[in-house]
Amino acid sequence: MDEKYNGLNEENQEGTKKNEKKNESRQGIPVSDGTGVSGVPADSEESPKQSVPVPEEDAKEIELSVEDAEDALPMEEEDPVLSAEDAEDTEPELSLEDGEELEEDEFFDSLEEEQELTDEEKAARRKKRKKIAAIVCGSVLGAVVIVYLGFAVFFMSHFYFNTEINGVQFSASTVSDVESYMENQVQNYELTLLESDGGTEVIDGSDISLSYEEGEELEALLRSQNPLLWICCLWETPEITASVGVSYDEDRLTELINSLECMKPENQTAPENARPEFDGNEFVVKAEVTGKTIDTEVFPEKVREALDGFQDTLDMTEEGCYVKPKYTEESQEVADACTAMNQYLRASITYTFGSATEVVDKNLISQWLTVDDNMAVTFNTDAVSQYIQELANKYNTYQAQRTFTSGSGNTVSVEGGDYGWIIDKDAEYQALTASIQNGEVITKEPAYSQTAATHDGPDWGNTYVEVDLTNQYMYLFVNGAVVTSGPIVTGKPSAGDATPQGVYSIKYCQRNAVLRGPLQSDGTYEWESPVSFWMPFNGGIGLHDAPWQAAFGGDRYLTHGSHGCVNLQYAVAETTFNNVQAGTPVVCHY
Repeated sequence: MDEKYNGLNEENQEGTKKNEKKNESRQGIPVSDGTGVSGVPADSEESPKQSVPVPEEDAKEIELSVEDAEDALPMEEEDPVLSAEDAEDTEPELSLEDGEELEEDEFFDSLEEEQELTDEEKAARRKKRKKIAAIVCGSVLGAVVIVYLGFAVFFMSHFYFNTEINGVQFSASTVSDVESYMENQVQNYELTLLESDGGTEVIDGSDISLSYEEGEELEALLRSQNPLLWICCLWETPEITASVGVSYDEDRLTELINSLECMKPENQTAPENARPEFDGNEFVVKAEVTGKTIDTEVFPEKVREALDGFQDTLDMTEEGCYVKPKYTEESQEVADACTAMNQYLRASITYTFGSATEVVDKNLISQWLTVDDNMAVTFNTDAVSQYIQELANKYNTYQAQRTFTSGSGNTVSVEGGDYGWIIDKDAEYQALTASIQNGEVITKEPAYSQTAATHDGPDWGNTYVEVDLTNQYMYLFVNGAVVTSGPIVTGKPSAGDATPQGVYSIKYCQRNAVLRGPLQSDGTYEWESPVSFWMPFNGGIGLHDAPWQAAFGGDRYLTHGSHGCVNLQYAVAETTFNNVQAGTPVVCHY
């Protein structure tokens, strides 16, 4: 019996020492070689309490004397002796501090145990964790699938969320719900026609014996939706247009349509095509005008569709109930025409007429561009010709009446003659059209078939010969100053040789010429007059000296007038000859 007890006691002591070593190794405390901890004797009051677990059946058999205990436990001091009753009654006693120490021991034991695990054991633990996560995810996914399929089953007998049938909301409704609604609405049904000018007309259901009839259309619509795709209706709005089982009197409907105000010819206007329009800067597409001409084939059909769909309004413009223009603002032909026409607008031609200018730019060119019924661009050449003619009318001075201040200081007018500006209209037409088509930006004078000295003031400028037929006097102006002047003798009116008025120019200048009259049948001239200075300006009429004239000025031209020439005093003729040349203007006026 003593040997058995001693064996148990030794086992308990070994277990206690092992625990003490673990604690000391964790806390960094050296292990004592005595019976106490950290140098404290085992029988000291500070020694940690220990209990010895003894099986109940063995404790009952053990009876130890003091001597047996001394022999069994080799300690310097006496240890307490346990009787069988003491062993039975002994229970472990733990304080709060003991509990905290045990939790700390368990943590370090678990940490050490984790560190002591092999790679295979760690892999097994990771696999276990993944398995648990997979089970959780699978459970969540399964729940989602069940909910989704539940909605799919629901939508086997219900329309999707947000479903509209013929413009009416039937979200998550059954066929019966839709049919009940239709049946209730048919009693007071009216179809309102929205016309293009904002007017309205009404077709009353009672006027055409409208009634509701159940059919298979709604069931077919429900079957056509895929229940498994119900999720799509959360961000989409299914819009359905369908016949919902109505009947009406066809003949009465036709009669009612034909009696509508919008069907009367006097209330209809023709449509207008979209077309290029100049906005002040470029050609842009002007939208088409639908007009109010009813399409007699489309309109009745759209009315029937509205009735079959149990719609409360019919927008006649949106539904195409009017005759459509051939070209709309979306038509590529109109856009192409705008592009082609805008190419012409790049040009800018500035004409100069002295200090005056005339500009041909986009504002004018745009008026010369049109499109035909097929959107083919046409450049109006007749308009170009007309414009050039207007320039000629404004700036040509040839034979035009001019008003100026004469050498005598009087304001006089003159017209006729062969001097002045003449625009070459044919040449300028070609030049202008080419400049526009090439998009040129230039400043130029127009093409002229004849020019003059200036555009500002009298076109003959400030160097010219003035012949005053009324006062029988001549002035020579050079750069605005009178160089010479004097009395003259002009053509004899009574003989039909009066000197004509008008603005001319000297054709050439010749010294020592012989002036001759008409050639006679015998080969001689009717008259011959040698002169020193000859300056013709109007055919055979010119300026020259006249040594045969005894006097100049006054009324001498009436009795001793010339054959049309302007007779000058010799000194005046000589000075004039020396200061003029071919092209110098000659102004003859009364």
